Amino acid sequence: MVFSSHLFLFYFLPFALVGYYLLAKASQRMRNLWLVFTGYVFYGWAEPRFIVLMFATTTLDWLLSLVIARDRWCFWKVVGPVCCLEPPSAQNPASQTRKKALLFSVLSNLTALGFFKYFNFGIDSWNKLASALGTPSAALETTLHVVLPLGISFYTFQALSYIIDVYRGEAEAMENFVDFSCFVSMFPHLVAGPILKFSFLAEQLKSRTLTLDKFARGTAFLLLGLSKKVLLANPCGKIADAAFDAASRTAFEAWTGAVAYSMQIYFDFSGYSDMAIGLGLLFGFVFARNFNSPYAATSLADFWRRWHISLSSWLRDYLYIPLGGNRLGEGRACLNVFITMLIGGLWHGASWNFIVWGALHGSVLAGERFGRHLFPKWSLPPLVSRFLTLGVVLVGWVFFRAATLSDALNYLGAMTSVFAANGLPAALGGLAQQPYLQVHLVLAGVVVCFGRQTWDWTQTLTLPKAFVVLALGWMAVVALLTQDYNPFIYFIF
Repeated sequence: MVFSSHLFLFYFLPFALVGYYLLAKASQRMRNLWLVFTGYVFYGWAEPRFIVLMFATTTLDWLLSLVIARDRWCFWKVVGPVCCLEPPSAQNPASQTRKKALLFSVLSNLTALGFFKYFNFGIDSWNKLASALGTPSAALETTLHVVLPLGISFYTFQALSYIIDVYRGEAEAMENFVDFSCFVSMFPHLVAGPILKFSFLAEQLKSRTLTLDKFARGTAFLLLGLSKKVLLANPCGKIADAAFDAASRTAFEAWTGAVAYSMQIYFDFSGYSDMAIGLGLLFGFVFARNFNSPYAATSLADFWRRWHISLSSWLRDYLYIPLGGNRLGEGRACLNVFITMLIGGLWHGASWNFIVWGALHGSVLAGERFGRHLFPKWSLPPLVSRFLTLGVVLVGWVFFRAATLSDALNYLGAMTSVFAANGLPAALGGLAQQPYLQVHLVLAGVVVCFGRQTWDWTQTLTLPKAFVVLALGWMAVVALLTQDYNPFIYFIF
């Protein structure tokens, strides 16, 4: 089930909201239980089998967190005050029990993620290597084809943030299974983020309010996010698909396709994030901001402070800093940045394209950091920095969008070629000349350059703003009625 579908908007969401608001005067736990139920219905609608996997990992993480918490906090709560003992702190040596519980949780989560996401990729890569080395007998034959569970990358990272925060002493373990299950399976952020840290939602899981302001702002987020997806991302995606799928293309067409894809993925994913934040507000939750004008960035480091903020924060807190961060000198910090982005690329998908994409971003980020270290007082003009940053991002998006690594390299070759390979492909030429798509691509660029972010624009809602929101929402719904399946790009991750 996806947010941009008739089933979700006209049936599931009203059902979830009515049931939730009927429980408005019930206990917080009952409302959490309703969110758990609707989350599992939402998640298992297309493939019920994967409900078992999510329930199993959720149960295991909850039990292991209690092992860690009991070893650290619960003992002190009972014995400490009686014996006048000081409470434990995050700096206290960890017991072997806590370490084993943490290790088991991390390994079990990563094993599940690795098996479902990378099994097919590993087998295919090994067989291609064996063929390239002239040893086909070393190829692995298997009839097993693993299907990727929807959203496993996102809920795995959220579960890991919980168990690690509990281990570090940055959050208290949830003693009630329903409350923790609500954190994992809440459908607004379940399948494509934002990746919310447990410490950010812990208090809201225990106590939150339903207000008219939250409902109004949530509705605005929901309709504006839907508008981004249907009215901007989808038309730009048609141009990008034509450019990337064409047998040959001119340099102008290749750049047009790359720009169109950059617009598509931005409005698609920021639209999804807006809808997720809006849905959270409708149920009383305040989620964190996930986008902040990323194409206005003046460096790649600045880009990652603005793009998919929840993921970049997760990678910083749970990967970059544990690797040593910047505590071991600039050389090691640059290496840590590269490793973090390489793993971040692999997290996005089981493909060499994503590994190259991560390596590209990691190399440029490390280069920027080392350059600032060598020349702390030197900087490029903002306009030049922004232009160069966009160039790196566009090149990266080619690897992100292309079907294979060779396709990406061929596409980059077309972008750097002044001449057409075999003339203008008829399909691409006809599609690119459609005024509807041209207007939407230009409109997307105008919104990126001059439009305000949904987060800022909805801080105060006036009558004119409400009219704009309802008009855009109405147009998006009408357009949606003419379309079939409408998945978001990040659902495949």
